[in-house]
Amino acid sequence: MASRQALAVSTASADRAGEPAAPGARARSVLLTACFGTFLVLLSYTVTTTTLAPTAATLHAGAAEQTWILTATSVGLTALLLIMGGVADDHGRRRVFGAGALVLALGSVLAATAPDGTVFVIARVLQGAASAAVLAPSLGLISEAFPPGPARVRALGSWGASVGLGIAVGPVYAALLADHAGWRAVYWLLAALSLLLLALAARCLDESRSPHPRRLDTYGALTLATAVALLNIGLAQGRSGWDHPSVWLLLALGLLGLAGFALVESRVAEPMLDLALFRTPGFIAAGAGALFTGLSLVGLMSCVPLVLERALHTSALTASLVLALWSGPSVLAALQARRLATRLAPATQLAAGLLACAAGEAALYGIRADTPWLRLAPGLLIAGIGSGILNAGLARLAVSSVPAHRAAMGSGVNNTARYLGSSLGIAISLALITSVHSPTHPAAATATGANRAIVVAVVMCVLGAAVALWARRAEE
Repeated sequence: MASRQALAVSTASADRAGEPAAPGARARSVLLTACFGTFLVLLSYTVTTTTLAPTAATLHAGAAEQTWILTATSVGLTALLLIMGGVADDHGRRRVFGAGALVLALGSVLAATAPDGTVFVIARVLQGAASAAVLAPSLGLISEAFPPGPARVRALGSWGASVGLGIAVGPVYAALLADHAGWRAVYWLLAALSLLLLALAARCLDESRSPHPRRLDTYGALTLATAVALLNIGLAQGRSGWDHPSVWLLLALGLLGLAGFALVESRVAEPMLDLALFRTPGFIAAGAGALFTGLSLVGLMSCVPLVLERALHTSALTASLVLALWSGPSVLAALQARRLATRLAPATQLAAGLLACAAGEAALYGIRADTPWLRLAPGLLIAGIGSGILNAGLARLAVSSVPAHRAAMGSGVNNTARYLGSSLGIAISLALITSVHSPTHPAAATATGANRAIVVAVVMCVLGAAVALWARRAEE
């Protein structure tokens, strides 16, 4: 405890004694580019939530294809996040980031011109893979540009804000543009923004990589990508019904694949993921915090527009604007979370954010078919503040819990856990929301199911906070 207090004092002293008040122009450019890339990834990730109906109608997509339209990006994203983080650390973060921006543009063009649902789903998987290449190096680029200290804490807060901003803007942007110019315009503009990101990467980023590069862990990459893809496919199939044997077969194969990945990593000379990191409480807290964020928060909030439309009979645009009452405050909270860095350890900040999210979600409980959407505003605002604190805390832990030269890998682990948790959380929330059936009162049935999903999400938030607090005590 004494050494930790001394470290806090020395950090504060360094801030007063000589930490630059403002980073250089080059560092600010790196931060802008990394944050814009993260924003664009979240924008791409969320646009289908409010454009599913017109997209499915144009492409004549059935129920199964509609499920894939919603989940295809997650498959590409989660399967490659950790791999892209390792490749970026070892072979160049700027190179991987730029390649991701280019492929994101190509995937967006393919989505905009898709003649049928199959091609569109392929395009969304490609966008997910490209998003992994953009997202994974982003924290590594920031940590390279900003040395440890208050400037890095502020930069990581800005990165956390860009996550919330993308979630806030994506559904509204897609709904507005689809209404006025058609859903294909959403992807044409994404392609243009991706090319802008590529230009920023070429101009603003310097190449950086680990001073101790490793060879590509081919077997580890193959087993991980296969395992995570199988899990995501199984969860996507489960949305159409959990009574199909193929769903449980896919999930079982995915879990076996993760076990195989762990076995490979324990035996190769230069593993993609050093399993010794799991002996570090901070690393466990970062991964568990990201996983529970996806399970408890992203999973539930991703289903809020569905509940608003089916139970409260709002339009898709209104639903996306109501959801912004959650995602909008998360941006401001993440930007202000730097003030917590001198008072709270990263794991404590993580626990505080999860508990605030639990309080906000609990305030949503009691939805009824005649509930006005304004009744949800206080809970969404509280959960949004908690989300901002949480995103900033996760960014701190993702960087600080791994060796400095493996920052992109740490980001890859953290984001893999977040998005895999999100896929599972959405599947759980949807299953609960649709678990009540009433042909005569469908809105009331949806509301009852939503309340069940809220209770489960609150419990998972509290469990995530408990893990974070355990890690904090274990580090003392």
